[in-house]
Amino acid sequence: MMQSENTAIIDNDNSNLEDISEELSGSTLAALQEFLAEKAEREDRFQMIASGNAHDVDFDEDWQLSQFWYDEETANKLVEEALRVVGEKGTIACVSCPTVYKALKKRKPDDVNVFVLEYDTRFSVYGQDFVFYDYKSPLEIPMHLREQCDLVIVDPPFLSAECLTKTSLTVKLLAKEKIILCTGDIMGELGCRLLHLVKQDFQPRHKNNLANDFACFANYDFMII
Repeated sequence: MMQSENTAIIDNDNSNLEDISEELSGSTLAALQEFLAEKAEREDRFQMIASGNAHDVDFDEDWQLSQFWYDEETANKLVEEALRVVGEKGTIACVSCPTVYKALKKRKPDDVNVFVLEYDTRFSVYGQDFVFYDYKSPLEIPMHLREQCDLVIVDPPFLSAECLTKTSLTVKLLAKEKIILCTGDIMGELGCRLLHLVKQDFQPRHKNNLANDFACFANYDFMII
């Protein structure tokens, strides 16, 4: 990350970029250009959110973070189910599933609260809705969310027993009662045992087809078909 020397350059925006390009090594110049591009992208996203168009903000998948976005149909069906379940003045937590959060922001009524618990700090542009979340620290959850969520929708980032077990601790801290788990089918038996879930007929799908079969589990009468 650029420190104070380059910060002074960045503060002058792009106006001095041509003047200093000859003085910088190729790798340093490339890093500076990338930083400026990311800075401009963040500013655009902040402006969109400030103007009330938060649902139009797009983020690319980061495969290094094991991010695979749901397709539009999957996200919309989960949103319909979530809003049906929580009713008026409900609270929904989206744990490691930001595409559901984004779809909820677009369609939820004003009296429904939605939070996104996510490791990727790009989603901090959503302000108070964003809660930094690292599944390796499952108990580090804000007090105001503990046992306050009428529905928790969770999609652990990795298909591993460690990740699912630790994420389940977080879910138990958040949930009043209802839980939806979307994960690889191979993790279903463990997920059902940890969170007392039942496999549903609904099958989540992703924009980019994944090799692993995905499945959906819940601890209540699920209505998605």
